[in-house]
Amino acid sequence: MTMSASYGVGLFSIGLGLLLGALTLVGCGSGAAGETSPDRFDADAAWRLTRLQVGIGQRPAGSPQLRRLALKLRQMLPAGGFEPLPGEVGLRNVIGTLPGRQPGVVVAAHYDTLARPRGFVGANNGAAGTAIVIEAARALRRMQAGPDAREVRFVLFDGEEPAEVRPEETADFYSEGLRGSRAYVAANRGRTGQMILLDYVGNRGLFLPRERTSTEWLWRQLVDAARTVGAGRVFSEETGAALEDDHTPFLRAGVPAVDLIDWRYPGHSLADGLDKLSPQSLDAVGETVVQLVEELREE
Repeated sequence: MTMSASYGVGLFSIGLGLLLGALTLVGCGSGAAGETSPDRFDADAAWRLTRLQVGIGQRPAGSPQLRRLALKLRQMLPAGGFEPLPGEVGLRNVIGTLPGRQPGVVVAAHYDTLARPRGFVGANNGAAGTAIVIEAARALRRMQAGPDAREVRFVLFDGEEPAEVRPEETADFYSEGLRGSRAYVAANRGRTGQMILLDYVGNRGLFLPRERTSTEWLWRQLVDAARTVGAGRVFSEETGAALEDDHTPFLRAGVPAVDLIDWRYPGHSLADGLDKLSPQSLDAVGETVVQLVEELREE
């Protein structure tokens, strides 16, 4: 993902988020009085899957190791399959589906990593979000949906990072990156009612203000869902920086979308390792996403 020109406008809110985040405890079950912890999301399994991805090493788009990982991820999703990216040799999105009426809900992350710096393993910048999508799919598949429930699709985007091996800051990120999300939107027009993107969501001290371009009403519903499951302290109605990310093609197509991302995290450096993550953060986000999707698919 890359930051738009409104970065400076969002710095005050991010700074406030840093202060508030430092004063709170991350994790489900740590919310205010009246909140509950339904414990439908398997944080231990999500942690194991995050470790598995990091253990593979660097996983740039189109690489043999990423293609092997894609085979494993496909098997973990309900009705898992591949959707090739037109014009991108060897790249493919991994997609799972819980059937229902359309337009449905998309829960997504990217599963590729930066091609540089050399040795980048993408613990938070790719692996954590991917693991939460997989485990949210498993949780929702176990839950009984109503007879008129909406379709839920779980999408792992390939090619989020630019193809050129050069600093992301010098790229035209929308046209050179976001390849998987742009291809998905083009191939599935009219199929998506709302989109939830998971990006930097596994780090210690996680604090998530609303990314500035994210749809306000959907973010408010997300925050309410977090409070319901006892994870309210992780999320904020404060507004942070505006980012171009995998939710952007959906927004441009008129689809309400939110981007869950803690932009304070050093996600483009070798510091992005497993030691920077927290199972409690995975749990807080996973429980919240399951709650929100459960609500959305019954609307």
